[in-house]
Amino acid sequence: MVTDLNEDYILTMVTEFGHFALIVALIVACIQTIVPFVGLYLRRQELISIASPAATAQFFLLSGAFAALTYAFVTSDFTLQIVVANSHSLKPMLYKISGVWGNHEGSMLLWITILAFYGACIGWFGQNLTPTLLARVIAVQGAIGVAFISFVIFTSNPFLRMPIPPFDGQDLNPLLQDPGLAFHPPILYLGYVGLSVSFSFAIAALLEGRVDAAWARWVRPWTLAAWMFLTVGIALGSWWAYYELGWGGFWFWDPVENASFMPWLFAAALLHSSIVVEKRESLKSWTILLAIMAFGFALIGTFIVRSGILTSVHAFANDPERGLYILLILIVFIGGALVLYALRAAIMEAQGVFAVVSRETALIANNILLAVSAFVIFVGTIWPLIAELLFDRKLTVGAPYFNLVFTPLMIALALILPIGAMISWKRGQLSRPIRKMRFAFLISLVLASLIWSMQTGKNLQGPIGLFLGSWLVFGALTDLVGRTGQKINLSRLVRLPKSDWAKFLAHSGFGIMIFAIAGLSAWQSEDIRSAGIGDKWTVGGYELTLKGVRNQSGPNYQSIIGAVAVTKDQRFIKILHPEKRFYPVAQMPTTEAAIHHRLLNDIYVVLADPQADDTWVVRTYIKPLANWIWGGSIVMALGGLLSLSDRRLRVAPGQRRKPATTAERRPL
Repeated sequence: MVTDLNEDYILTMVTEFGHFALIVALIVACIQTIVPFVGLYLRRQELISIASPAATAQFFLLSGAFAALTYAFVTSDFTLQIVVANSHSLKPMLYKISGVWGNHEGSMLLWITILAFYGACIGWFGQNLTPTLLARVIAVQGAIGVAFISFVIFTSNPFLRMPIPPFDGQDLNPLLQDPGLAFHPPILYLGYVGLSVSFSFAIAALLEGRVDAAWARWVRPWTLAAWMFLTVGIALGSWWAYYELGWGGFWFWDPVENASFMPWLFAAALLHSSIVVEKRESLKSWTILLAIMAFGFALIGTFIVRSGILTSVHAFANDPERGLYILLILIVFIGGALVLYALRAAIMEAQGVFAVVSRETALIANNILLAVSAFVIFVGTIWPLIAELLFDRKLTVGAPYFNLVFTPLMIALALILPIGAMISWKRGQLSRPIRKMRFAFLISLVLASLIWSMQTGKNLQGPIGLFLGSWLVFGALTDLVGRTGQKINLSRLVRLPKSDWAKFLAHSGFGIMIFAIAGLSAWQSEDIRSAGIGDKWTVGGYELTLKGVRNQSGPNYQSIIGAVAVTKDQRFIKILHPEKRFYPVAQMPTTEAAIHHRLLNDIYVVLADPQADDTWVVRTYIKPLANWIWGGSIVMALGGLLSLSDRRLRVAPGQRRKPATTAERRPL
């Protein structure tokens, strides 16, 4: 009895510590925001220097709060409302831990903890920044923290108590009881929230009165890290939907999928635009605007997920009050940033001039295509809401719209990318890169023609996808090899800067993804039937046999598992075990697809509902090149990681700066 009381006391103290740390973090965030700006105004170095320690303190306080909430989930502390609503004592430990962020309140605590982590990292790794710029960046980061920590405390507090604790919890949504929940949201948030740093750098540069090559060099690693995490997070979410939902799709143009994809597009544009600022001191105003829009669309994504204004299987919350709070944050930060952007337009005058045919122009075209793609997705995502508000009509905007308007933009981007990467800065000639790319063009054309002649349906989607993918991959290879000189020099190729290899990987990964998506869409096979024990059927050249169905009990669910033998040309391949689960606590069924991953295709089998005649509905898909989609994403992310490891990104040019003018010193 004494032991139980001691355990209850420890649980209570840990939870109260977490709640207390969360409140203190809000106070520290206010100090982090206000004191550095006061110091800048009064020119007091001791006040300016508070920024970094405050950011570090805020991170450790929020880490403590997050650790306390995790402890409550692990120990099944049902005195907390959030644990009761999202956990159960019989749930496996992995899902107890991942359940911490598998809900609105916990996910927002993770969100602000990552935000504080980035703020602390700016202080730890930003010592090469000028003290005034460093203080402004951390102060802006702190202001974002004030807004979102307040949101958590006043509308989404994870430490609220139950008046009468129940014996057990209500369990986590069965769809979220998957290893994907352990990795997808944290990595995606590292990307989402990472764009706040680019935003803070943009606002700090406007306040500082200086946007130049050094600023671009400073902002690129943070944008690159956010883009890389977003790439991996989106790919993990796509893969999770592919194997978990049981319908075999990797992308559904769901509002929440779009919410993460739009900032990814803006981040990609920002990465390319910052190169122009760094190399040529051009596109300053456009780059600042992209930094604002990238984080703005990350906030829009947060609003979509949390407000309930748009229906989505991914949505965490359906609470207009919470949505209104986030909308207010969005208006204050993005609206305020755009006003400041307009007021400080004079400092963003471009210094570099360039011809129509130049790498600058190619990067502008790249930026326009990426930005227009994001806005096209945004319009399609919110149009149902606009139609209902203005015209009182319920509309659904689905894949046909997005495929129709988004695909041509990506085709144009793929065609431009290899040529644009090889044009000279300032003034170039199209003839030179076109001449270098002729072999890449011929190889791509031959491969596309070969596929066209081999396929039976004569569908253009697959050959066009192969042409574009090959054009990107061989174009990136041509650019890489061309940097060694007139003749191929392997030793010099290996010694090329990491940024060159990173560009090759990123562009090649993009090409692999385009080919894989086009191939999967064009060549997949599908079969839906009622099958009895021993029945055989053929899909895409594979013969499948339903060998049996059995019942099995899991830790917190009941399961029906099928056994489907797969052969091809009388050669045994594998027995697949599609599964249908039922979670008694949540009173919810789930489908667990059985997938045999192969180099060129996936064999995908789903066991559905039993029929009255003792048969089972079985769905079978042959998914060509499915793994290449996520393989391409990994290659793109590796390109980002390799570029991030390039030491040149961590050494800003012109660190010894001339003193700022009186106008530049004047804080706003």
